[in-house]
Amino acid sequence: MNHSHQPDGGLILLGVVVAVVGYDYLTTRTRHWPWWRTILFLTGGTLLVVGLTLRSADDFRTHMLQHLLIGMLAPLGLVLGAPVTLLLRTMPRQAGRAVGRVLRSRFVHVVAQPAVALTLNLGGLLLLYLTPLYTWTTRHPATHLLVHLHFLLAGYLFAWVIAGPDPAPRRPRVPARLVVLGLAVAFHATFSQLMYAGAFVHLPVPEEQRRGAATLMYYGGDIAELLLAAALVTNWRPRRSAPVARSALASAP
Repeated sequence: MNHSHQPDGGLILLGVVVAVVGYDYLTTRTRHWPWWRTILFLTGGTLLVVGLTLRSADDFRTHMLQHLLIGMLAPLGLVLGAPVTLLLRTMPRQAGRAVGRVLRSRFVHVVAQPAVALTLNLGGLLLLYLTPLYTWTTRHPATHLLVHLHFLLAGYLFAWVIAGPDPAPRRPRVPARLVVLGLAVAFHATFSQLMYAGAFVHLPVPEEQRRGAATLMYYGGDIAELLLAAALVTNWRPRRSAPVARSALASAP
């Protein structure tokens, strides 16, 4: 295998730096922005940087840690930082209406459905580990970068749909979102056990690494999903800052 491209993700890293700097700048332009949201966003950005700089090609267990950081833990921190709400607070009213129109678009309405977000999130895992795609990513840097990008975006989408404080179109009630989250927990538990046993997966890696990675997926996935559940329950009732974001969404023609 060709490991010369590790570590990669330079473009994503640049995007993370720009997002963090932009977020920090916007917090200086609004009054009474919760400091803990800033901490959560910066934590998510830090976890993402750590994940992107890991050398995962030499050990499949490191690859799995990278997946947990990029696809589950970092997106949760970024989502709980409420970047869209912060943006809506600081941008001109006309621009806020444009953002509202995007949030109300048919595309966003479709992908913001919990079942769709769950499918995009878990479908990537199946495609990566049940097909030769993982082997392909170890040989082709561009494919590896695209996989990282998919995990990041799918993870962000899922965290936003389940527990995001930012405005979303026709978000289902909390019990329905808990059911979807429960399905994700069950999937990760089952899939990690199949990986541990070497059943169905297409992974040309040493057995010790495969089993170690499966164990990491099992427990690491539980931790990430418990944190997501805690965020969902915490945000069960609308916060006082929520009407500001929702008004921009509702005002879009």
